[in-house]
Amino acid sequence: MDPTAPRAAAGRARAAVTPPPPTGTGRAAGRRRYALTLPGWLDGPMTSCHLVIGAAGMLLAIGLVMVFSASAIEAALADQPAWRPGVDQLVFAAIGLVALLVAVRLPTAVIRRWIPIALVVVLGLLVLVLVPGLGQRYNGSRAWFDLGFTNFQPSEVAKLVFALWGAHMLALRVSYLTVKSLLVPLLPVFLVICGLLMLEPDFGATVTLGLVLGGLLLAGGAPWRVWAGLGGVAVAGVLVLVTSSAYRLERWTSFLNPESDPTDSGFQAIRGFYALATGGFWGVGLGNSAMKWNLLPEAESDYIFAIIGEEMGFLGCLVVIILYGVLAHAGFRIARRSADRFVQLACVSITVWLVGQAAMNMGYVVGLGPVTGVTLPLVSAGGTSLVLTLFIVGLLIRFARSEPDAIEYQRQRASGRLTRLLLPVPAHAVDPVRPRSRRRPVAEPRPARPGQGSGARTVLRVPPAPSTPGTRAPRERVPAPRERRATTERPRAGDARRQPPPRARAAAPDAPRRPR
Repeated sequence: MDPTAPRAAAGRARAAVTPPPPTGTGRAAGRRRYALTLPGWLDGPMTSCHLVIGAAGMLLAIGLVMVFSASAIEAALADQPAWRPGVDQLVFAAIGLVALLVAVRLPTAVIRRWIPIALVVVLGLLVLVLVPGLGQRYNGSRAWFDLGFTNFQPSEVAKLVFALWGAHMLALRVSYLTVKSLLVPLLPVFLVICGLLMLEPDFGATVTLGLVLGGLLLAGGAPWRVWAGLGGVAVAGVLVLVTSSAYRLERWTSFLNPESDPTDSGFQAIRGFYALATGGFWGVGLGNSAMKWNLLPEAESDYIFAIIGEEMGFLGCLVVIILYGVLAHAGFRIARRSADRFVQLACVSITVWLVGQAAMNMGYVVGLGPVTGVTLPLVSAGGTSLVLTLFIVGLLIRFARSEPDAIEYQRQRASGRLTRLLLPVPAHAVDPVRPRSRRRPVAEPRPARPGQGSGARTVLRVPPAPSTPGTRAPRERVPAPRERRATTERPRAGDARRQPPPRARAAAPDAPRRPR
């Protein structure tokens, strides 16, 4: 027996199970060899929807817990129930979940049909909030309506309406989109809204509106010269706005050197640094923050990320950053896989807005930017912002469920009655846009007057004369099938308009038609 026979058999077995090497040479073969293969649950037809629901749900849960923790002490020191701010945030979250379900059931065609009217309404609200007595002033900005049970901020709605309206306008011009048609519908409206926001004044809302514009231009395929020109104009505009107001200039100088005025302009930034430094890697524990004892202003809204870092440490902050990254990946994935141009534009602009606003908030908390007053989406305390953000999440879920692969998967899968009621399957991957006005009813044809024909030739049948004995009665002529069809078919509308009246046709039936 050959002692090398078992070894040769094992080698043949390994060669049988070893996959063949990738074909091709050079960089292409290397990319195929080291390509990252995602598991099926990360690259399925419903992955975008699941990622949006998971990331947004976890951010909402973290936000509710942290608002309870950050606002309880301040409410108790103000002789209010300690649970009051947290319960209010929970109520707004419930209202926001209802808005989310409405957005999931909202057809894309309905959004595009009514978004121009919504833009006009929002512009009217931005004008009304500037009227003394109607708009409420808070922290030097007249940007809220007092509804009694809460405050309503129209600038938050204006950002969403501008994103959807801009996506609608660019989707209408997709067949002849040029640099002029890309900028002309967006820039004038953007400048009008920015002017109204700066009259409040609300510098943070203006900056986030610029993020929405940037997302629309990014999805619209703006060339580099547009980015260069708009970037230069934006830098010049920011410099003018900062230098024209002592309050904004103080914020910028405190960002560059907060220790120069630790008791006034740099007070909030320094207390935020203390909170992050106290938390360290693991945090001091949930509810054990020291900065929320009226040491850190706006701890439950603008600086809630500092409280997260203090109580949950670096790991808690890292989880929040990863969740926003997952939300960004899901938004761009929906835009890449969707067949509707409007959905692509809206997803990119909304994703850039949400993730950019979160980056701005976390950036100024850790000292990488000036304090702009923008909140952390889904986490910070606030009624209007939370409800609106959950409505936006519902739109992302609706867009994710309208992907072609997702529609096919949902139609093949059996679902219960409650699922069909709350999460209906979209009828089309691209919803046709119908006009808002109703169709005019079709007028009924007028009855023909006596002696006036309907446009078809009338054949008069004369009864034969009575036959005499010995003569054969003539048979009545029956028209051929082609003649019967010609006499019974209704003429087309265009032919009926071109034909002469019946009397003229009877007078000259063989007259040639006039050349076109």
